[in-house]
Amino acid sequence: MHSIVLLGSTGSIGVNTLIVAKRYNIAIEALVAGSNIDLLNEQIAQHRPKMVVIAHETDKQKVNHTNVHCGNEAILRLIEASASPLIVNALVGYTGLAPTLKATSLGKRVALANKESLVVAGEFIDMSLISVIDSEHFGLWYLINERPVSKLYITASGGAFRDWEIEKMKDARFSDALKHPNWSMGNKITIDSATMTNKLFELLEAKWLFGTSNIDAIIEKKSIIHALCEFKDGSTTAHFAGVDMKLPIAFALQGEVTEEILPPTDLLSIGSVEFLPIEAERYPIWNIKEHILKNPHLGVVVNAANEIAIEKFQQEKCSFFGMSELILDAYEKFGDVKARNIDEIVEIDAEVRKYVQR
Repeated sequence: MHSIVLLGSTGSIGVNTLIVAKRYNIAIEALVAGSNIDLLNEQIAQHRPKMVVIAHETDKQKVNHTNVHCGNEAILRLIEASASPLIVNALVGYTGLAPTLKATSLGKRVALANKESLVVAGEFIDMSLISVIDSEHFGLWYLINERPVSKLYITASGGAFRDWEIEKMKDARFSDALKHPNWSMGNKITIDSATMTNKLFELLEAKWLFGTSNIDAIIEKKSIIHALCEFKDGSTTAHFAGVDMKLPIAFALQGEVTEEILPPTDLLSIGSVEFLPIEAERYPIWNIKEHILKNPHLGVVVNAANEIAIEKFQQEKCSFFGMSELILDAYEKFGDVKARNIDEIVEIDAEVRKYVQR
């Protein structure tokens, strides 16, 4: 691998990808970022990309580069013009879908940290070109290793409110939901973690990646076990690893990793490990888990409703549980839709957003 294109360079996945790329002498052909121009300029100085894309025209003058473009269309043009065989997609939200489709249509591999791509359009994406950068799916891939599997499990931390009384959760604010007990991530994923929507998305991703609906999630508060595989012989194997995205990133960039990326797990410092069920009373979105795994084409509905619901929660136009109510309502309303192609995905997405916005 001589070079990569990195979409979402200033987020935590982007920052870690650049660390791994430097370690393996992988050149950065292009960087795509949002509005964190200070960090972007540091990255430009260190990695010397040939081209840069940012979100807004108004920031263009602040970027220390001679070849700067703006907006979502520019990302697609960049992918088309790029010589790199691998696109790392660490964009957040629905915005990440079009670049995934563009890259795979050109036969490029995609190291995918954008959950929404598979959630919204999994059936229209060539899975043979996808390596997922996510501790849970990486853990599953690592464990399966071509043995016959009967069931897959991923774990959840439980999010910011896992230990709150349910009565108190009704009054939780946006700022409360951002206080994740185990690590620091971007706003959207932290809110999704509190509602468990994130885990629902990961189940859908796993369905497309591994071709099975026999998947479940459980809470493991220490976030030290990321995935478990139950095999046809009745045995179950767990994947223990520290919470560090450099491991899945290294595999996505290199294909095979033989040296130490993480310090080994210190079993004695962990002590005990406990598994708990995900309860629909605390996480109402869990009510549709079984149904959506059988009808994964409805991922587009949940994703669109969720993005609007988060905006409403942030603007204090709905309560914490109100987000799940909006999503479940849209899920029922659009229960009969099924996209036959990407154009219809785009139409459904727009309709659902309009409905939830009202």
